[in-house]
Formats: sequence, C-alpha cells, structure tokens
Amino acid sequence: MKKSNVPSATPWSDPDDAPEITDVWVAEADLYDGEKRLRRGRPPKVQPKEQVTLRLDADVLAAFKKDGEGWQTRINAALRGYVQEHRS
Repeated sequence: MKKSNVPSATPWSDPDDAPEITDVWVAEADLYDGEKRLRRGRPPKVQPKEQVTLRLDADVLAAFKKDGEGWQTRINAALRGYVQEHRS
C-alpha cells in the first residue's frame, strides 16, 4: 500500500478536531468523478513522441550536447528538417 493510502493511526472522534482545509491541501488532493480518479497535470498528447535507441558518432553527439539542455530536441529538429527536405 502506498504511504499516501495508509490510514491514519488515530481516527477522529470529534468533527471539530478535523484539520483546517487550506488551499495547499485542496491543490494536492486527488480528484474523482464518481469512482474514477481524474489525472492531474497536462492532458495526454495527440501524437506523443516515441522512445527509441539510437547510436550516434561521439563527435556528433558532443556537438549537440555542447549547447546544453535541449540537445535531444535539437537532434529531433535536425532530423525533421532532413525529412522535410528529402520528401518525394
């Protein structure tokens, strides 16, 4: 059982003992539509990216990585440009 699903050690006997409901508590609470738990965060993408394993020459990879974060996105953009230029 997840830590968040473990029942509290001492049940409340007095409703006035209940903790105050704060904005933080509401923001972290799970949302339900009937029995179905609703996902939080971004909705799923219509065309999600696909994970692949790709072997690249070390110098090519180093050239993309030297500019820092986002190197995978830059490789994707370079491949996309190639595909668009070479479509029949």
